[in-house]
Amino acid sequence: MASPTGQLSPSSSPKHALRREVGLIGLLWASVGAIIGSGWLFGAEKAAKAAGPAALLSWGIGAVAIILLALVHAELGGLFPVAGGTARYPHYAFGGFAGMSFGWFSWLQAATIAPIEVQAMIGYARHWSWADGLQHPANGTLTSSGFAVAVGLLAVFVAINFLGVKWLSHTNSAATWWKVAVPLLTIFVFAVKEFHGSNFSSQGFAPFGARGVLSAISTSGVIFALLGFEQAIQWAGESMHPRRDIPRAVLGSVLLGSLIYILLQVVFIGALPTSSFAGGWDKLTYAGISGPFAGLATVIGLGWLASILYIDAIISPFGTGLIYITSSSRITYGLSRNGYAPQTMQATDRRSVPWIGLIVAFVAGLLCFLPFPSWQKLVSFITSAVVLMYAGAPLSFGVLRKRLPALERSYHLPAGSVISPVAFAVASLVIYWAGWDTLWRLGVSILLGYLLLGSYAAYAQAKRLPVAPRMDFKAGQWLPVYLIGMGLISWQGQFGAGAKLNLPLWWDIVVIVAFSLGIYYWAMRVALPVEEIERNIRGVEVVDELS
Repeated sequence: MASPTGQLSPSSSPKHALRREVGLIGLLWASVGAIIGSGWLFGAEKAAKAAGPAALLSWGIGAVAIILLALVHAELGGLFPVAGGTARYPHYAFGGFAGMSFGWFSWLQAATIAPIEVQAMIGYARHWSWADGLQHPANGTLTSSGFAVAVGLLAVFVAINFLGVKWLSHTNSAATWWKVAVPLLTIFVFAVKEFHGSNFSSQGFAPFGARGVLSAISTSGVIFALLGFEQAIQWAGESMHPRRDIPRAVLGSVLLGSLIYILLQVVFIGALPTSSFAGGWDKLTYAGISGPFAGLATVIGLGWLASILYIDAIISPFGTGLIYITSSSRITYGLSRNGYAPQTMQATDRRSVPWIGLIVAFVAGLLCFLPFPSWQKLVSFITSAVVLMYAGAPLSFGVLRKRLPALERSYHLPAGSVISPVAFAVASLVIYWAGWDTLWRLGVSILLGYLLLGSYAAYAQAKRLPVAPRMDFKAGQWLPVYLIGMGLISWQGQFGAGAKLNLPLWWDIVVIVAFSLGIYYWAMRVALPVEEIERNIRGVEVVDELS
C-alpha cells in the first residue's frame, strides 16, 4: 500500500544488503567514467569513415536519442533507487516474463562492455613495441598472447571490485577527473594548433548520404560512446541520497558526455591533413601510426600530446571496464532479488561486495573474446543489446505514470506522456540501424538468456521456492511480437550484411516508428493492474529515503 507521502512501503532489508556509501560526485563520475572510455579514442575516426564530415549529424542524432532515454531514466531512477535498476523496472510494470527478458538484456550489455574496453586498451598499446604480438595485424583479432593479456586485465578489474564500493567510487572519481581533462585538452590544442575548415566540405559534407549518417550511429561507435549514464542507476542500491542524486547524475553525465564527443568530432575532422582522406573518407588513414587521436597528434607535430593520449588510452578504457564489471555484478544481484537467478547470487562478502556476481561477470567477459574478437564487431553487437535494454524504461515509465500517478517523484519529467513513446521509437530506430548481421546474433543471445533464466524460473516454480517469479505472460504478450517484428523489419531493411533491401530508405524509418508506437500503446493496455504492480514493488527493496 502507498504511504501518506505517496511512497510504497519498502520491504524488509535483504539478508545480504549493500552499503550506502556513494555520494553525488561518486554517482556522477560513475556515469561520466562509463561514457568516456574507448569511445572517445575510436569513435570520431570510425564515424568519419562511415559518414564523412556528416558524422556531426550522427553525433547530434545520437545525443538527442540518448538524452530522451536519459530523461525517462532520471525519473525512474529517483523513484526506485534499487541496485541494478534498469533490469528491474519492467518487472514492476509487466511482471515476470518482461522483467526476465529486460533483465537479461541489461546483464548482457554490462557483462560484455568490459571486454570491449580491454580490446581498446590492447589496440592502443600497439604503439609500444612490446605489444606488437598481441593482435593479428590483418584483422585486429587477439593472438594467444593477446588473449592471455586480456584475461589478466579482466582479472584485475574483478580484483579491484573486491575492495568494496566506497574505495572503488573514490578511485573511479580520481580517474574520471583525468579522463575528462584529457579530451578537453585535446579539443583545445587541436582547435588552436591545426584546424582546416575546408575539410568539412571536401568531397561533400555527406559523401555517403543518409545511409552513412544513420549507420554510423549504431555501427561506428556513436551510440556506444554515449552509453553509460545508467551506471548511476545501477549503483542506486549503494547511494547515500538516491532520490536526490540519481536524476542529477544521470542528466549531468549525458549533457557533459554529449558536449565532449561532438567537440571531439569537430576538431578531429578539422585537424586531418588532406592527404589522409584523399582516397575517400572511407579510406581515411595515416599509415604506420596506431591510434586515431594519438596518431593524428603525431602527424601534425604534437608529439607531447600523443604521449599523453597513449597513456590515457590505458586509463580511460581501464576505468570504464572497471565500472561495468561493478554494474554487471549489481545487475546479477538485482536479477536474484527479482527471483530470476539463484538466491546465492545475492551473497556478499564482509565489504558488502556481491562476489558471485563478479565471478560470473569475469567468466562471461572471457567468452566475449571468442565470437566477437574485433572492437567494431563488439561495438555493433553490444550497442543493440544496450539500446534494447534502454527500450524497457520508456515502457515502464508509461505504465507507472498511468497506474501510479500519486507516487512521489524526486524528478518529474515534463511532457512525459509524449517523451516516453518517442523515446521508445528512437530506441527501436537505433536497434534497426545496427543492421541485420548484428541483430540475428543478438537474437541468438536472447534465446540463450531465455534458456538460462527461463530454466531457473521453471525450476523455482516446480520446487515452490518462495522467490519463484510469476511469469505474467499476458502482461508481456507484446514482447515476442516486438522482438520478432524488429528482426523481420531488419531482415527486409537497408542495413547490415544479408539484409534484403526490400524496404526503401526513409520508408523503413516510417515502418519502424509506426510499429514501435503500436507496440508501445499495446503494452500500455495489457500492463499489470495497480495491485500487481504494488505487489512487485513490495517484493523488492525500495528505499524510503527522501533526503
